[in-house]
Amino acid sequence: MEKIIKTKKKFRLWIVLRNILLGIVAALVLWFIFSNVMTTYEQKKYPAIGQLVEVDGKSMHVYTKGDGDNTIVLLSGLGTAAPVLDFEPLIDELAKNNKVVVVESFGYGWSDITDKERTVENMVEEIRTALKESNIEGPYILMPHSISGIYSMYYANKYPDEVRAVIGIDPTLPKQFDYRGDSAPTLPKLIGLAAPTGITRLVSYLSPDLFLPSAEEDTYSVENLKMFKTIFAWNGYNKNVINETNEIQHSIDKMFDMTFPSDIPVMIFTPEENKLINEDGKSKVIYYQAQLSYGSSNKLVTLEGGHSLHQTRYKEMSKYVNEFTEIFK
Repeated sequence: MEKIIKTKKKFRLWIVLRNILLGIVAALVLWFIFSNVMTTYEQKKYPAIGQLVEVDGKSMHVYTKGDGDNTIVLLSGLGTAAPVLDFEPLIDELAKNNKVVVVESFGYGWSDITDKERTVENMVEEIRTALKESNIEGPYILMPHSISGIYSMYYANKYPDEVRAVIGIDPTLPKQFDYRGDSAPTLPKLIGLAAPTGITRLVSYLSPDLFLPSAEEDTYSVENLKMFKTIFAWNGYNKNVINETNEIQHSIDKMFDMTFPSDIPVMIFTPEENKLINEDGKSKVIYYQAQLSYGSSNKLVTLEGGHSLHQTRYKEMSKYVNEFTEIFK
């Protein structure tokens, strides 16, 4: 009799666990459906604010604002969900005196996702093609943030006649990881499922501050922040971003001995905190100074703020850019 009672209890427990499991599975399926329906709806609600051009059979988003003698091409940092929206305050300042262009690489913003490997060669050729297809003529002032520093250096070396200058925003450069004694970041491919399964949408609802720009209130428009959150839900950490991250080490290995051409002016913005010298007598500022020693017109500017200086120091940056470009006007 006691054995029968225990068996019944186990059976009831199994039924409870089974029902809980089925409930979780059902909730996940419903969230998956909801997320994908919302993505379809939002993509119609928020169409591209710039021009979509064909590159290798896919669409790339190119945004342009302003006019002037200089054409500044802004290139985003790794994993920035919507580069055009991220650069908004800097675009508005620079566009008062310059033609400003933002090229969103595949997997970013309103651009498609591609099956091509995210090698430095492919990234640069796609950026270059997008500019040509948009009828935006060079020479360009490339203005890369973070990882795009690598692409800008490669571009300047392969197509020097198309590059008037490079202005980096705390840019990543080939010898940087070796100088610090560490390696480039990597990400597991499974993270690429975050957007299709609705995980990025859930994160955007629960913790929006994790990926929104770190800036003072009213720096970004309400509509901008709403779109930023929405686009992160569509494509945050998609397969292109994962592949690009995992290609960084390969890219810097190929470019390890590369520097900026000595006849192309280079200016780098970096946070004040990068002046701090570690126990090995190294600092990011020292590293940048060495990279800038190859050209006589090069300049290093330190500003208070974090890695994304364009979100907080856009006015000062615009002033420095306008002064710097007087050199080769």
